[in-house]
Amino acid sequence: MAKLAVNVDHVATIRQARGGKEPDPVAAAAIAELAGADGIIVHLREDRRHIQDRDLKLLRHTVKTRLNLEMAATDEMIAMAIAVKPDMCTLVPEKRQELTTEGGLDVRMNQQIIEKAIESLQEAGIAVSLFIDPDPDQIKISNKIGADYVEIHTGAFSEAADWKSENQELIKVENAVKLAAKLGMGVNAGHGLNYSNIKKVAALGGIEEFNIGHSIISRAVLTGLDRAVRDMVDLIKYA
Repeated sequence: MAKLAVNVDHVATIRQARGGKEPDPVAAAAIAELAGADGIIVHLREDRRHIQDRDLKLLRHTVKTRLNLEMAATDEMIAMAIAVKPDMCTLVPEKRQELTTEGGLDVRMNQQIIEKAIESLQEAGIAVSLFIDPDPDQIKISNKIGADYVEIHTGAFSEAADWKSENQELIKVENAVKLAAKLGMGVNAGHGLNYSNIKKVAALGGIEEFNIGHSIISRAVLTGLDRAVRDMVDLIKYA
């Protein structure tokens, strides 16, 4: 059965909007775990727009499941990861002007930098995942340079304008999952997944973990985080 990891970045976004101490993403992570989440994800951005260094350090001490740190493949972030030692690092593209991560890593164009980052993190005992589009070439190169996992970017599927486009994107995701598994890598998936579309992706099989944040935090605003996580766990479980 696929697992659910909850991204608590948007809890920090709400906090940072007021510059105060609440809501605390560390507390949110604890609630998510109690509700059945199998892991916690945070993206420590270079501009610290939401998650702060303090959050990451506290989460390393409090997360009972698995802590996945999303980060750019920069010297600063690699040093931070080695110091904190999350269970996994997911390397993602990062632009200052974007609202959220747009598209997957171009592993082909940045192969040397990413391979070096993978080696440094793995030497520190940290598993490494690459956030990539469902592109066969990107998957093959990710495997070639030693990634433990790939996280398939589901944004194009989630943002499809009609059922035909959605089905075409779903097929790309399915083929990507099969190829990555055939090459011996673990497979996660995320970006844009919500309560309306999760069943279609979860029903594909072969995906170890879904990384979901915005839709869960959005529902939590209305229903409470506990209920939001339980609902998502059930959708994945009974897909």
